[in-house]
Amino acid sequence: MQIDIWSDVACPWCFIGKRRFETALGAWEHRDEVQVTWHSFQLDPSLPEHYDGTEVDYLANVKGMPVAQVQQMLTHVTEQAAGEGLRYDFDRLVVANSLRAHQLLHLAKAHGLADAVKDALLSAHFEQGVDIGDVDALVTIGARAGLAAKEIREALADERHLPAVREDIAQARQIGVTGVPFFVFDMRLGLSGAQPAEVFTQALDRARELALEEAAPVAE
Repeated sequence: MQIDIWSDVACPWCFIGKRRFETALGAWEHRDEVQVTWHSFQLDPSLPEHYDGTEVDYLANVKGMPVAQVQQMLTHVTEQAAGEGLRYDFDRLVVANSLRAHQLLHLAKAHGLADAVKDALLSAHFEQGVDIGDVDALVTIGARAGLAAKEIREALADERHLPAVREDIAQARQIGVTGVPFFVFDMRLGLSGAQPAEVFTQALDRARELALEEAAPVAE
């Protein structure tokens, strides 16, 4: 089974959704049949490389929400993250454009390290206060996951993976993805959001049923 996941490094629900999906997949009896492919998506491509303000400032300005409401929203998502063993720290978070991080992810994908780098990027952004738009920070993240520092710098400098990032975003648009995380099971079944683990399990079961039905011989 092929599972395609569209996700943004700057999306707090994407890390939560990743953990919930992993919980479901880890307990699923057919997990060895599954291949996961990560795809790029940007919730706010217009974000500058460096935003001079906090996450609260950014969300209040962009969404036009009262600061108190934003703070309440971030408290809620922090609590949800904690339920998955994640320690979000929005006070330390550096608001940054995720485009370079997505290019690093595509480099990692070429080396079979996409999942590890995805995890590291999400943790760096939401738990560690790392600037995911900074080249040196991305080199450190990628190198720790097993990529060569020299190759990371070269790839980010010449933007060789930028077309692949753009292609992912265009594909998301074509299939109607407007928010992330978005999970597609065998290009048959779509699931949006950081759903509970049991919902992911149901989707895995249903996608497998559909695949078996399609493969079954037609009775004469």
